[in-house]
Amino acid sequence: MDTIFYIFEIVVLIFSIVIHEFSHGWMANSLGDPTAKYQGRLTLNPLPHIDPLGSILVPFLMFLSGTGIIFGWAKPVPYNPYNLKNQKRGPAMVAAAGPLANLAVAVFFGLVIRILVAQGVGLAIIPFLGFIVLINIVLGIFNLVPIPPLDGSKLLFSVLPYSMRNIQEFLEKNGMLFLLVFIFFGFQLIIPIIFGLFKLLVGNNMFGF
Repeated sequence: MDTIFYIFEIVVLIFSIVIHEFSHGWMANSLGDPTAKYQGRLTLNPLPHIDPLGSILVPFLMFLSGTGIIFGWAKPVPYNPYNLKNQKRGPAMVAAAGPLANLAVAVFFGLVIRILVAQGVGLAIIPFLGFIVLINIVLGIFNLVPIPPLDGSKLLFSVLPYSMRNIQEFLEKNGMLFLLVFIFFGFQLIIPIIFGLFKLLVGNNMFGF
């Protein structure tokens, strides 16, 4: 059962990341930039999005570690902000599309769990559906953290006045360092948000989370 669930975790992670990246490309395309479409990335087929390191090797090694924690990433969907019809708000809309798509998936499967519990059917699959909710909440909330290269940084930069451009340049230059520090020392700051939202979506029907 553990092996089956770990494999399920990897599959869910990959498809959740694909939905995230597809949503960036879809939003950019709808706003006038067809870059993702021309590069074959405007698809839910995971193959064009897979990063050999982040989508296969890292999740597989974490599976072998037996920690129960699965993490990974896909190739970012490319887009050209200069093609967007709305130059001011377009980049922020593209950035927000990924996290919002993950949160929408979490809401959908949270409702499915509540319906199944209310009807008293399909209870055996609730842990699997619960993981879909959880991983999409994690992806959505984590990517909203305003540290480059996460989507939250693009939302932050869209509201920063031009006079604070130096702050944007500083964050972009040192983004990966700040991101690593956050992952190791600050991730616990968003855990209450993640599990608070998780409980809000699925109720008190939980089973080990």
